[in-house]
Amino acid sequence: MSDQLTLSAETRNAAGKGASRELRRQNRVPAVIYGNKQEPELIHVEEKALVKLLMTGHFSESVVEIELGGKKQLTIPKDVAFHPVSDRPIHVDFLRTANHITPAKILQIVGERRQGRYDVVDIGNILFPLGLLAFAIREGAQ
Repeated sequence: MSDQLTLSAETRNAAGKGASRELRRQNRVPAVIYGNKQEPELIHVEEKALVKLLMTGHFSESVVEIELGGKKQLTIPKDVAFHPVSDRPIHVDFLRTANHITPAKILQIVGERRQGRYDVVDIGNILFPLGLLAFAIREGAQ
């Protein structure tokens, strides 16, 4: 599923443990936007809005449009760190993308899923570990 989500953010000036803790006390989550051959940007987002997006169930597969200082940036969530006890988000990494993103193609794996030491997919008597299974689809491929 590739939906576009929206999240507003503000720039943060200070980095480090103390500054991040202060943001968390204000119910803000420190984050970073990096990639696309540009300098990383330190930002913070509202925790309540982030949790709402996390609860959609498809946050990590979605394009997130971040509104920062009147400008919009398309990003893809790369990592969300959670507190080990409270399970609150404590940091988010966003990968900056180009201004256009082609919709993802849905790939359905046809085969039998077996339980064993590893979860695997059996496709024509060839076992593929689910954690290592990756596909690349070119435009126009059928």
